[in-house]
Amino acid sequence: MKQCHEATPGHYLQLAPRKQVQSTNDGASDLLERNICGGWATYAEQLMVEKGYGGPRVKMQQLKMKLRLIINAIIDQKIHTAGMTEAEALDLMMKEGFQEEGEAAGKWRRACLTSTQLSTYYVGNAEVNEIRNAYIAKKGSSADLKTMHDLMISFGSPAPKYVKELMDL
Repeated sequence: MKQCHEATPGHYLQLAPRKQVQSTNDGASDLLERNICGGWATYAEQLMVEKGYGGPRVKMQQLKMKLRLIINAIIDQKIHTAGMTEAEALDLMMKEGFQEEGEAAGKWRRACLTSTQLSTYYVGNAEVNEIRNAYIAKKGSSADLKTMHDLMISFGSPAPKYVKELMDL
């Protein structure tokens, strides 16, 4: 799944058009831009599994990754708003999220250093799926996901609300 997330159809495919799109990002929308980037990459994993890539084994792996998205968002919020301890975070990641100790320890450090960054994957995935659902609702039986995906990535990486505007959703 890593190649689906990082390469094609993930980050590499999404960010390639960026060289051709002049960014209007003044820094204030950086977090929103990360939402669509992380969301696109995790959506790409989901899409590949939906289309049968890798069979049941890869589907199980993708479901495990989706669980990690959720747990990562939970620990990201609880560390910064509810005083979650390192022991509590590691316990949640390892026991409920099936993460290895080294990965969980790295996520703990990452969450402490970059508040809200881990949450962008979950939020972004939800926003990309919301765009997909709005597109399907608008187009009905004529909805074509390839056309939708091509259009979405043609804009570069603006905040999801702008992607919706640009797609007239």
